[in-house]
Amino acid sequence: MEENLKKANGYSPLVLAYIGDSYFELLVRDRIVNGGNCNISELFGKAKKFVTAVSQSSAVDRLTPLLTEEEEAIYKRGRNAKTNHTPRSADSNEYHRATGLETLFGWLYVSNQEARAKQLFELCFPAETEETK
Repeated sequence: MEENLKKANGYSPLVLAYIGDSYFELLVRDRIVNGGNCNISELFGKAKKFVTAVSQSSAVDRLTPLLTEEEEAIYKRGRNAKTNHTPRSADSNEYHRATGLETLFGWLYVSNQEARAKQLFELCFPAETEETK
């Protein structure tokens, strides 16, 4: 575990956000596919409710009080990272908060803390929320 943490801590926040974006998407897809069989357009519609910057920024409000000090520091590194991207469907604050969330999930993935990532995902989006319907 120590080696995995060292590796994860060596990546820049935006690299962690890059892998975290994919890992978060995988958690979302796993959730909606396990929710039952439906057509692809429905799957895309359901996934969109989770993966937008606005939705992820909102999830941060539910998650922040539950983070360890180390997790909160990782989230803040991602949130405060300088990007050259201009968000189209969210304001700058929402975009940065979503980047922080993706950074956290990337860090959890790279540091081999997938059980914690799944736990935090469930806390962000409890199974019976409107987002999952």
